[in-house]
Amino acid sequence: MERRNEKRGRGEKVLLFDRKVRPEKVPTEKSAPAQSEKVRGEGEETARGEARSRGEEKAGGAERTGGEERVRAALAPCSAMSPAGPAQPRPHVLRALRALLAVFLAPWGLWAVEDEDCTWQVVLNKFETVGQSGASDRFFRQEPLDTVEKVFRTLVDAPIDPEEKYLGFPYYLKVNYSCEGQLFHLAPRYFVNAPSRPLWYTVDQAPVLILGGIPNEKSILLTDTSFKDFSLIELNIDSCWVGSIYCPQADFAATIYDTISTESTLFIRQNQLVYYSTGTYTTLHEGDHGSGSWVRVLANECIKKLCPVEFHSNGSEYVMALTTGKHEGYVHFGTITDGRVSFKMLPVSLSVCEGIQVSNCSIIWSVFLKGEKLLLLVESMVTATRNLYQVVSYNLARGLEFLMMLRTESFTTSPMVPKGMSYDPYNNLLYIWGNFLLQSYDYENFIYLADFPKESSIKYLVNSFQGELAIVTETEEIWYILEGSYRVYKLIPSDGWEVHVSLQAMRQSNSYAANETMVTIFYEQDKLYQLVYLISRQEARLVKRLVPVVQLLNYQQVNSHYLLEQQGGHQTLTFTNLCPFTVMRLWDLPDPQSYTRQERYRALPPRVLEASGFHSERSLAVYQGLVYYLLWLHSKYDKPYADPVHDPTWRWWKNKKQDQDYYFYLASNWRSAGGVHIDMASYEKIYNVKAEYQLPERIFLDKGTKYSFSLFLTARGSALKTDSTIGASFQLESQLDLGVLLADPGCIEAAVKQEILINRNSVLFKVTLSDKRICFDQGISGHNLMKTSMLVKVVGSAGHCFQNTHLGPRLQGNLVVPVLIGCPPGKRLAFDITYTLEYNHLQNKHYFDCVEVDPEMPCFLFRDIFYPFFLIQDLVTGDSGSFQGSYVLKVVGGGPSLDAIREYSEEEIYRFNSPLDNTDSLIWTTKNTTTTEDLAFNILSHQSSGIEWLCLPNSPCHDTVPRSIFAPEFFFKVLVSNRGVDKSTYCDYQLIFLLHIHGLPLSSKRALFLLLRLQPFIQGQLQGQLEEIRERQG
Repeated sequence: MERRNEKRGRGEKVLLFDRKVRPEKVPTEKSAPAQSEKVRGEGEETARGEARSRGEEKAGGAERTGGEERVRAALAPCSAMSPAGPAQPRPHVLRALRALLAVFLAPWGLWAVEDEDCTWQVVLNKFETVGQSGASDRFFRQEPLDTVEKVFRTLVDAPIDPEEKYLGFPYYLKVNYSCEGQLFHLAPRYFVNAPSRPLWYTVDQAPVLILGGIPNEKSILLTDTSFKDFSLIELNIDSCWVGSIYCPQADFAATIYDTISTESTLFIRQNQLVYYSTGTYTTLHEGDHGSGSWVRVLANECIKKLCPVEFHSNGSEYVMALTTGKHEGYVHFGTITDGRVSFKMLPVSLSVCEGIQVSNCSIIWSVFLKGEKLLLLVESMVTATRNLYQVVSYNLARGLEFLMMLRTESFTTSPMVPKGMSYDPYNNLLYIWGNFLLQSYDYENFIYLADFPKESSIKYLVNSFQGELAIVTETEEIWYILEGSYRVYKLIPSDGWEVHVSLQAMRQSNSYAANETMVTIFYEQDKLYQLVYLISRQEARLVKRLVPVVQLLNYQQVNSHYLLEQQGGHQTLTFTNLCPFTVMRLWDLPDPQSYTRQERYRALPPRVLEASGFHSERSLAVYQGLVYYLLWLHSKYDKPYADPVHDPTWRWWKNKKQDQDYYFYLASNWRSAGGVHIDMASYEKIYNVKAEYQLPERIFLDKGTKYSFSLFLTARGSALKTDSTIGASFQLESQLDLGVLLADPGCIEAAVKQEILINRNSVLFKVTLSDKRICFDQGISGHNLMKTSMLVKVVGSAGHCFQNTHLGPRLQGNLVVPVLIGCPPGKRLAFDITYTLEYNHLQNKHYFDCVEVDPEMPCFLFRDIFYPFFLIQDLVTGDSGSFQGSYVLKVVGGGPSLDAIREYSEEEIYRFNSPLDNTDSLIWTTKNTTTTEDLAFNILSHQSSGIEWLCLPNSPCHDTVPRSIFAPEFFFKVLVSNRGVDKSTYCDYQLIFLLHIHGLPLSSKRALFLLLRLQPFIQGQLQGQLEEIRERQG
């Protein structure tokens, strides 16, 4: 089978296979709501209304079909021109059809506000197919093309630099507002009465999702849009069954049972065979790791189950395969690193069965915990009618550690039959499930959730990793758990579900049918979705639809908490509201970027200087080139020498800003070159994003960092009570209580201060979360972060408090904050060349640059004391401050010219930099006496006394041969690292930069040699000058 690859935005990668069946997409569309003007995306500026004020809106027309107004926001039609907007659009339609044409690398994304059934749909088109109904393309051409260079050559009077390279992509984004779910025709045979199956993938990493379970079909569903569309693929695998040889399996089926998606690799299990397919992504270290087809792995093993690992760690992803047959009691632990797949059988020596001292056992499930541990659910036979279930911990470094017996008599009189486990690394919650549900925070002590009926049996769990959990039973019931509560809510079927379906029938929604089969459920952006197979009017369709969890809970509360009271001659219906508060607001939220670590840019289309306001292929080409260059500046902003202005776009416009009024004058008089006006202010990095009265999706904490906010609550009824104890002083107490649950209290701590607002019948809670500075060593920015979380809960609110917002209804009272401890993404160390030059000039009373001046790499004089300074640059917030921590400086390479620089060996690095060297090889020294623990290297800091250059006889810079008549010079490759010596941060900063030193002294021998060689020349010059003087005097 041919496999092709494609790349998504910001390093995301997409596998794409040749299709056997391409389902027909049947979209239904209607007008977008007025508030849908906001466009969202990670790393992108939230789009506002600037485009409308500049006349930059683009939209298709509106058409009526069967009384329903249908609007398609096609961003460019097939012709060379596209309208910027309809002549007289309705106001709310115009707001929805603003300028959304873009050429960012993310070809598939879902941005903007969503209704329950309506979403923005974004598809990728080539220019010649933009505007065609149902047309879409895939991002096969991964590299930018030289398609816009000729257009930019004509912009002779524009603020761009003609010397720079502007490239483009042959793709555009087409955006339309679509409602009633996504519908796809399928043959009825695929999913009728088929059981649902779990959707397993690496969270926030897998660019595509795959799903098997199609009965007796060697096919899978593959999607790169979270099932907004999909491909049905028949797999080209050998299906060589070995059951007759040594695998204890009686039946053979073509069905693909288990599927797992990781960032680079797809895994499937058919019968007891495991296959994987790896993409040939250009972002991998080498391009030849693609498998080319489905590769069978663990060929001599009988695999009964694949178990997923939902999160990556240590630069790798993982998958686990449980064996049966000859290797019963072992786990094959798979590691995926840069597309390479390897498996290791665990335990290394004795099997789990031997380790727990039983003759026969079977591993039912395995989960991978934080701290390099496996937790195994093991079944062993005690008698012919009774089995024993145990939880066994296996440490990858130390082996088997502990086991815990699951004793049924501790929880219930009914037999407990566990089937699997689920683990959340953020809150450390472990669930063991079967015909029961157990919950544990420490993997040893369990809480039995009695709300779940023992008559039901759980088939799989779906975790949002944001404090919510969905449960699917063998009878396809859907249950729901909210973190911080021990209640289990039944969603489907339920009274609330019946109300919801009835309302959908009244709306004539085509996302529901009397005959439907659930295929899977999954969380996407904190919302629970169903993938459902519908059959109505002899038409089979696959539909992705939202499970309205909040509405269902609300309907159920209304149905179960009401009272009929007789008042006079009639009855009055009264509803009981169980929520302890009427108003809940978040106050004093800090600016989010410092904690969310999302980088944002503004990139608006150029202004078209034509009366029609139409965009042409020419103007779109200009926009492509500008966006490409902005992305290039973003990716290349890693210079070791810090710019005077901490912004990737500063260099773009630094030589043109003074002429900004001139370019505006040309645009105002419609005289801009090329018929487009490029506004320099429309391409910038955004640093001033404000909080939107909600907690961030997750926060990052560096060493000792704090995050604080306030929670304002207005009580239902009286918020206050007094201490009625006889003899006690008068004291107000709040009826509202707030609880804080920390997943790792040894690593983070929370403080809550309460303020009672008597006149408002309210309470204000000030919550501060702090890192305790003890649970993380040092790491590279954004890597190997420790996952934990904080739960803030209003007592008595779980499942009872609801709020209607413009984003739809939501639960209140439970606030889950996932926390990542370590070095936050987007922080780096840079050489502060500006302040270094100023301070060196001040201390040395002079500054001499090289004869040939290089503004990008100024020179420093050998005989001067060198005082280096460094910056910590925050690429997210724009903050740039002096690095105040400690560091080690080493010269790790060098040469007399840029072309002659070589890397030094470890032994040479020691000799050239260590104060313990006794071989006369030191390059530099310092008066600072602080050293590393082994005394091998000096520790410097912001207050250090500077560096004195030595270049001793056995150093590489000693007696450097001059390359001209000027003094010798040398380029040092310098490494600066705070690893192991800086206690102020979790960040492991490392900077390598070139330092240009000139004015190196010559050795006495070379100086004498040069003097002797130059003496005749000098004498001749002097003799000539003397003769000249005599002639003038004579």
